[in-house]
Amino acid sequence: MNLLQSLLVFFIKPIISLLILLIFVEVILSWLVAFNVVNLRNPFMAQVYTAVRTIVRPILDPIRRVIPAIGGLDLSPIIALLGLQWLGSYLVPALFTALG
Repeated sequence: MNLLQSLLVFFIKPIISLLILLIFVEVILSWLVAFNVVNLRNPFMAQVYTAVRTIVRPILDPIRRVIPAIGGLDLSPIIALLGLQWLGSYLVPALFTALG
């Protein structure tokens, strides 16, 4: 295993997995805030919500510009999750074999 393959395995794959997890957390938190289960006046929850949105927003905003919400339903997290899954499942292994 050379250096570039090691970078793919040890850095890129976990980053993709972390982004997938953060998108799920952002979706669930947005539902909890919308249904008033989580109050953003709580400083800790406001910090967590802001941090997650700051990380996830650069991924979801370009998708939101292209695909608008349909009937109030935001489809950008689904498309982002599919894209990240594709990156992790197909592109990273293809790069791994191409670099080897």
